[in-house]
Amino acid sequence: MKQIILILSLLFLTATPASAQSDGSGDSGATGFISERLGRIDDVINAEISAGKIPGAVALVVKDGDVAYFKSFGYADIESQTPMRNDHIFRIASMSKAITTVAAMVLYEQGHFRLNDPVADYIPLFANMSVVSEVDVDGNVSATVAATKPIRIIDLLTHTSGIGYPFIPSSVQKAYVDAGIIDGITAKKITLASQIELLANQPLMFEPGSQFAYSLSVDVLGYLVEVISGRSLARFFDEEIFAPLGMQDSFFYLPEEKAGRLATLYADVGDRGLIVSEGNESSIIFDEPLYPVVGARTYFSGGAGLSSTTRDYGRFLQMLLNDGALDGKRILSRKSVELMRTARVDWDDDNVPDMALGFRVTADIAETGEIGSVGSYSWGGAFNTSYWIDPSENLVAVFMSQARPVDSDISAKFSTVVYQALE
Repeated sequence: MKQIILILSLLFLTATPASAQSDGSGDSGATGFISERLGRIDDVINAEISAGKIPGAVALVVKDGDVAYFKSFGYADIESQTPMRNDHIFRIASMSKAITTVAAMVLYEQGHFRLNDPVADYIPLFANMSVVSEVDVDGNVSATVAATKPIRIIDLLTHTSGIGYPFIPSSVQKAYVDAGIIDGITAKKITLASQIELLANQPLMFEPGSQFAYSLSVDVLGYLVEVISGRSLARFFDEEIFAPLGMQDSFFYLPEEKAGRLATLYADVGDRGLIVSEGNESSIIFDEPLYPVVGARTYFSGGAGLSSTTRDYGRFLQMLLNDGALDGKRILSRKSVELMRTARVDWDDDNVPDMALGFRVTADIAETGEIGSVGSYSWGGAFNTSYWIDPSENLVAVFMSQARPVDSDISAKFSTVVYQALE
């Protein structure tokens, strides 16, 4: 019976008209949810919209392969009063990282490398790296020492490479900005290869493998995929992940016929409320708010560049929940997914997540102080998108809105109201 429900639900994700706004809450006996409690999701999201904190949202919950909840709220564009629809496309930013991680694991399973191999074996630019030892009062790197360990591929997957991010304050932040290294979103005519070369010429923040620091590591991982596969990251995603999974609305740059479905990006600027983003309202600076519709379309950021729909991303997550397969298409082996969701990095620091390969893992719900499940794994995106996968509850959930900066904890509240509705 469960297999029949799974097939019917996945057919729903494939065949339901994208403009449908039904919540699909169905029978609580079939979905494992208490129907009236699922309605609290509506209340929480509508409250954020009414308070002017987000323009709109789409939320999806799938349990036991059954679509328990799929609903849109508010506006995709406030000025034109365009209602948000289930098929609207969102800039998913760092939710791109999970897809790049899967791409790398596809090549790993084909025997192209070992996870503990040095990155420099495949990208020689990362040989002979140095580590920052001194920074002057102006933020300039004033002294370095030679790194004693190489960056390994697994360090890229766990953000323990010593690489940084231009938008995050660190010992290398000024060096990155001065060198022209970007956070991953651009309309400029540049390539991933050119950015990785600039990055490899900068010192590391720390010895590889010794600390955690959220970083451009996954952009380097994306370039590794390009080097080993001989394909652009966009083409590799299309051929190895998107096409097999039926993710027909996931792209680095949107085709012209789909551009009208891109949700407008907003910024919460205090007294002015939500305004259309110009790209400079937060620590992440990007040169074109209309990305991914306009621009040179030459830069493929594995860490931040993708756009997708809630439905597409839900199918990607369902594949992971199913231990690497969906609709008869196997992307990864069960053992690879098992490794990917196993916590590897825990520095006993409140500011450091329990990191697996590409994901944050909930290792202790007592430590989080919120309802959830041990073993669930998750991430989010800079423009107010998030997801999690909960193997113990056989559940995936996706929330997508479009604003940065934003004075809202709606993603966290969404998690709470989903869990409280479980039977």
